[in-house]
Amino acid sequence: MFQNITLVIPLLPLLAFAIIVLFTRNNNRTSALVAILGILASMAISYGVFTEALSEGHELAQHPFYGAPIVWAPFGNSTIEFGWFIDPIGAVMLFMVPTVCLMIFIYSVGYMRHTHVDEHGHHHSQDDPRYARFFAYISLFASMMLLVVVSSNLLEFFIGWEVMGFCSYALIGFWSFRGRQERHIDEAQVGRARAASIKAFLTTRVGDILLMSGMILLFITAGTLDFTKMFDPTTLNEMLLGESPLLGWTWPTLIALLIFGGTIGKSAQFPLHVWLPDAMEGPTPVSALIHAATMVSAGIFLVIRMFPLFVFASATGGQAMEVVAIVGAFTAIFAATMGLAQNDIKRVLAYSTISQLGYMLAALGIGAFVAGSFHLITHAFFKALLFLAAGSVLHAVGTNDMFKMGGLWRKMPITFITFLIGALSLMGIPPFAGFWSKDEILLEALREGFFHEGVPLTLVQFVYICLAAAAFLTALYTGRQIFLTFFGKPRDEHAYAHAHESPAWMWAPLAVLAVFTTFLGLWNTPFLPEFFRFVGEGGLLGLAEAFAHTEFDVLAQVSMVASVGIGLSGFLTAWAIYGFRPVAAGQPDPLARLGILWRALVNKYWLDELYGYKINLDGTAQPGLLIRFFGALSRAAYWFDRTIVDGLVNLGGWIGRALASLWGAFDTYVVDGIVNATGSTTGEMAGWWRKIQTGNVQNYALIAAAGAMAVAILFLLRSFT
Repeated sequence: MFQNITLVIPLLPLLAFAIIVLFTRNNNRTSALVAILGILASMAISYGVFTEALSEGHELAQHPFYGAPIVWAPFGNSTIEFGWFIDPIGAVMLFMVPTVCLMIFIYSVGYMRHTHVDEHGHHHSQDDPRYARFFAYISLFASMMLLVVVSSNLLEFFIGWEVMGFCSYALIGFWSFRGRQERHIDEAQVGRARAASIKAFLTTRVGDILLMSGMILLFITAGTLDFTKMFDPTTLNEMLLGESPLLGWTWPTLIALLIFGGTIGKSAQFPLHVWLPDAMEGPTPVSALIHAATMVSAGIFLVIRMFPLFVFASATGGQAMEVVAIVGAFTAIFAATMGLAQNDIKRVLAYSTISQLGYMLAALGIGAFVAGSFHLITHAFFKALLFLAAGSVLHAVGTNDMFKMGGLWRKMPITFITFLIGALSLMGIPPFAGFWSKDEILLEALREGFFHEGVPLTLVQFVYICLAAAAFLTALYTGRQIFLTFFGKPRDEHAYAHAHESPAWMWAPLAVLAVFTTFLGLWNTPFLPEFFRFVGEGGLLGLAEAFAHTEFDVLAQVSMVASVGIGLSGFLTAWAIYGFRPVAAGQPDPLARLGILWRALVNKYWLDELYGYKINLDGTAQPGLLIRFFGALSRAAYWFDRTIVDGLVNLGGWIGRALASLWGAFDTYVVDGIVNATGSTTGEMAGWWRKIQTGNVQNYALIAAAGAMAVAILFLLRSFT
């Protein structure tokens, strides 16, 4: 029953957005209630579809819920239709997205109410001046992510994808202007938010252009963008016909890599990762939405949805899967190193997100579809928990700087416990959800890279080494975050004095997310692999074979012990550096002894200075060398156009005008002069001859006689001579 109204799922938050914008925008509480009711109703229908999907079991993979009742655009013999497509992983996404979004929406009710202290020391609370607008934006954001999940074709998917890009721009830059009465932000925050929103929008557009190019080529070669038709073996084989414009590349490989370009931008993978850390300038609920339920999850879900194309590209001699694995594995360890050197509590989590997304892509690249998909789901819950708990901290102390915190576990016990649960899950410590998903990825890489029969698979070995090293660094920077924030003595007495536990609107969602983070991983344990049975046993549409089940053998047990050991060793290292002797007020970071390496990490390897857009704490921003180079190239091209090209055009115009003037003078004074002189002479002669035309016959006879006499006289004179 519910599957037939699947399209209503994204429409309900969209309706909430419209109601807030048109009717309730002047009433903050009503706007918040409308947004919450919209996502709650959407969640109810999503749960209905999810329940029906579970009843179908793994058969849903080959016979998904599908409907395309709206004929959207005809193209010759084919049409693009608007509808829904729900397979097992899509059904699980319908469970995850509205659940996480609802928790964030409820949390936002309290978070978007700011407290300030006046000159007399009195506390005052007031709603953000753009409170209703915020709830309108996040409703639209959630609606478009749900549209991405249920889309029946890639063009419908792309619409939700692009509107999410606008929502991220609007919400990252939510505080990019400041009213006279706003005390919770300053001009530096305004400048950073404005620059960060532009940086995010333009960086992700690079990936979107690649994605759109891949979609165009896919439609040209396959003749369809519909998921049920696109992954038909006959359609996939037709893509092999014709020569690719790139020598040695098949069409499936080229198209798959272009589509993957969209994921690199949206999911902030190297080298387009530079926008995500600066996106922390938006309100913390926005950070949670972007990092957990929407924006970056959409990039991973794109690869999951298009996974049959990537597999087909590799099966026909392409390197699409290998590229996905390399980019993911490198990004995982690359981002983890930068997370070590961040003092902003939210930026540490931002680099953590980039790293964990790399885990998911590395898993998908080596063919561990179920492990990568499960990590996407578990990560959404524990990363939302971490961001909201971090927001609870900064909402209480008024700063993002961990070196101005310390000892907060006494003041904020609920926030501390929930943050610790999320952190342990991120570090991969059992029994929390992150352990079960991350360990399975490491096991798949270990098995395929080091214990695969035949020639050693050096690529998968590289993937495992990168992911294992990233797991250690993840535990290290997460432990550093815990000890700097919650333990030791307060390093800012003023901030500590004003710290307090968050209101129920904020800690209640933390508690719910903590429960999911604790128990969700049990859905895919070696003893109860229900997630695998649902998502993996049926394979995928276009891939008739089921995915391989991960055996809980001796190697799996060794891998489990190793992954836990890696996580614990990273956490113990963090304790030895930051917990055993807590950092005191004014003391530099102990890792600063690393010298040039530390400066490289603090400056994010100077990539913003190289090709990005560096945003300073004071709100100023400077483009990197590559942007400045292209800016200089553009200015040089502008000068060449205005000076040389326009000069030559203007010279040609001046010569044309000069020749036209000369021809005009010649025409006026010579041609017209001759014509006018001829006319004037003729006129004068006509005037003279007109005088003898009297109309009197006698005059004419007299003239004729005189003429005859003159002729006679001339004749006689000639005779005499």
